[in-house]
Amino acid sequence: MDTSKKQPCRKKNYNKVGFELKLFIIDQIHNGRISVNYAAKKYDISRATIQYWIKKYSTLEQKKLGMSKQDEIKKLKEKIEELEFVKDFQQDVIADMELITGVDMSKKSLPKTLAKEIEKKKQNRLKENG
Repeated sequence: MDTSKKQPCRKKNYNKVGFELKLFIIDQIHNGRISVNYAAKKYDISRATIQYWIKKYSTLEQKKLGMSKQDEIKKLKEKIEELEFVKDFQQDVIADMELITGVDMSKKSLPKTLAKEIEKKKQNRLKENG
């Protein structure tokens, strides 16, 4: 067997896709109903081709919507971080107050998961202070 002859690279043949279907797929992706990977598998189209269609056929409004979703995600992540900080601060205050007063209010009035977090904070405070 002669290995010096290279086999030609076989390119996968894809079916022609109509303009309406291209727009439908792009719309589905922009609206978050399907991913590019899912569309590629479902319609037997390469991801690169779908990315090309998105770049070529997306309307300005769709591009703005896509960007605004990223902005919205960024804002939500920032809000989560802020709320985690506030929650942590409030738990510190409650833990300190319970240690000072000797009254375990969190166990009576807060959900178990939060009460456990506060209890851990109290235990850490007691270890730190000896």
